[in-house]
Amino acid sequence: MVLELLGAGEDVVVLDNLSTGFRSAVPDAARFVEGNVGDMELVGQLLHDHSIDAILHFAGSIVVPDSVIDPLGYYGNNTCNSRNLLACAVEAGVPHFIFSSTAAVYGEPDKTPIGEDSQLQPISPYGSSKLMTETMLADTARAHPLRYVALRYFNVAGADPQGRTGQSTPRATHLIKVASEAAVGLRHGLDVYGTDYPTPDGTCVRDYIHVTDLVRAHLDALRYLRDGGQSTVLNCGYGKGFSVLEVVDAVKQVSGVDFPVKKVDRRPGDPPALVAGAGRIHEVLGWEPKLNDLDTIVGHALAWERHLKAKGGAS
Repeated sequence: MVLELLGAGEDVVVLDNLSTGFRSAVPDAARFVEGNVGDMELVGQLLHDHSIDAILHFAGSIVVPDSVIDPLGYYGNNTCNSRNLLACAVEAGVPHFIFSSTAAVYGEPDKTPIGEDSQLQPISPYGSSKLMTETMLADTARAHPLRYVALRYFNVAGADPQGRTGQSTPRATHLIKVASEAAVGLRHGLDVYGTDYPTPDGTCVRDYIHVTDLVRAHLDALRYLRDGGQSTVLNCGYGKGFSVLEVVDAVKQVSGVDFPVKKVDRRPGDPPALVAGAGRIHEVLGWEPKLNDLDTIVGHALAWERHLKAKGGAS
């Protein structure tokens, strides 16, 4: 996102506590501050010093099974810290706010694709913590001159096509990254969690969106708000799902490596299928994906893993 904003001529300040990120991922052209988005004194000072006109809020914990084990940690990091960030935005008069939400707010939907008006019934503390922030945004926007776009991510994957950056967090759980690590020899193989779901091959079905298309949706959302657009919630996905086994097969085909796969029990908090109803984001933002192809996503993910392996690990 920082690369895309800088490329669009924006003046960017990055606040990150580096709990899962890396300082090296932030280009020199952006100002970097190490700290927590829930630190109201620090955030208030940054908003004042840099005359911020928009906040893009990506900070949060994202591993669904971990949220089941540590719900209070997830509510603290995802919900309480978001509340503090919002309070600072209101105090400083920041007019525009873009929030990274999630398809996990839908829980186990009755039908797919899932529209934004589908019932919100999260089945994990992760999904609940994000939905609570959406609720706070809606209430805050009614009470104060702040407008927002909440983008409900489906499964984000891939890497920068130019190879400048990609997912580097150790102990990653994202399927395409894990499978790519297995393909390049950074792990022995991968586990498939559950093969008895009510899906065509018994494994979970997900809508995978290339990270670059997702980033461009954020830039489109920023332009939308600056042009006077009203607060809204939008799905970020392609409207097409792939099963776990289909993704594994794609990684094997693109990499040419037949790595070991072990079928194990289900994980808590995983719904059978999550596929985006993607019409509204096209209509509201004029967003048009350019990398809507599973093999392309896998190819970029593999290139990034080879880069990390050549450097000796995550960076």
